[in-house]
Amino acid sequence: MSKLSYNLIFSIIILVFLCLGLRSSAFTNLNTLSFEESLSPLFGDANLVRSPDDLSVRLLLDKYTGSGFISSNMYQHGFYSSMIKLPADYTAGVVVAFYTSNGDVFQKTHDELDIEFLGNIKGKPWRFQTNLYGNGSTPRGREERYRLWFDPSKEFHRYSILWTPHKIIFWVDDVPIREVIRSEAMGADYPAKPMALYATIWDASDWATSGGKYKANYKFAPFVAEFKSFSLDGCSVDPIQEVPVDCADSVEFLESQDYSAINSHQRAAMRRFRQRFMYYSYCYDTVRYPEPPPECVIVPAEKDRFRDTGRLKFGGTEARERRRNRRQQRPEIESDPDERKLL
Repeated sequence: MSKLSYNLIFSIIILVFLCLGLRSSAFTNLNTLSFEESLSPLFGDANLVRSPDDLSVRLLLDKYTGSGFISSNMYQHGFYSSMIKLPADYTAGVVVAFYTSNGDVFQKTHDELDIEFLGNIKGKPWRFQTNLYGNGSTPRGREERYRLWFDPSKEFHRYSILWTPHKIIFWVDDVPIREVIRSEAMGADYPAKPMALYATIWDASDWATSGGKYKANYKFAPFVAEFKSFSLDGCSVDPIQEVPVDCADSVEFLESQDYSAINSHQRAAMRRFRQRFMYYSYCYDTVRYPEPPPECVIVPAEKDRFRDTGRLKFGGTEARERRRNRRQQRPEIESDPDERKLL
């Protein structure tokens, strides 16, 4: 069968699955908010540009300053989501972050959940990382790093973080890329205090792109990240109020939503994403953690791909890793040229 014939059949199969409703979006019924309803400028006000309808915002980085915004409220558990389009062309050293934190309130015992895009050289795969901290556990970072299967500077994609008392899920569009199930052994390392949502763009030339090898080049400035379709759900609280707020109803609502449960199609997509695009995992970094942290689920097929440092071990470069993977993959998987179909 020719490659063209296969791709046509593959597309028809995907269309049939969609028509039969065998997979559905976890984000079809989100309550989206305007900037004024949910967010406030954080820094670099002149580089924060709101749309006339107040439904989107552009964050700019130039040689003078970056910019950022923060949610108007803090939430005791929540769902944080936005459609994001990243800066185009050469963006090495430029970090765009979408994350939750309470560091301004609990400076020594802060909690944090991160999605950070690590800059890019045009034509190369985009890289990003997720991370979590609980109760100031910064020496025990829980980083994972990945490549994206699309160019995030060409169009908007939805990035989401779910945080409940029992689990954390990071989403890219309809693909859950990481799930952390709370275990008693994690103790205070599991984020537990109210957090706000943040989004920022800033110069991280010293570490972001290839460990700082490639720096921000301001002849390409201003660097522009665009955000729209904001969704914030959770129990809004004052973190220092004396009388605790009962958030049971809010948690029940969060856990009843589609984005709180990973169905079989999404779980298969998560497995494929992690097999193809994850290139660092703290769970396999035995240099930092001789014993894996308690929330780690060691998957033998994943572990075999990583060195003791948690990085991919095949050949030392991702190009050689991709060639090795292609030789091992079935012909029908190999023939998907841009690997866009994870679901």
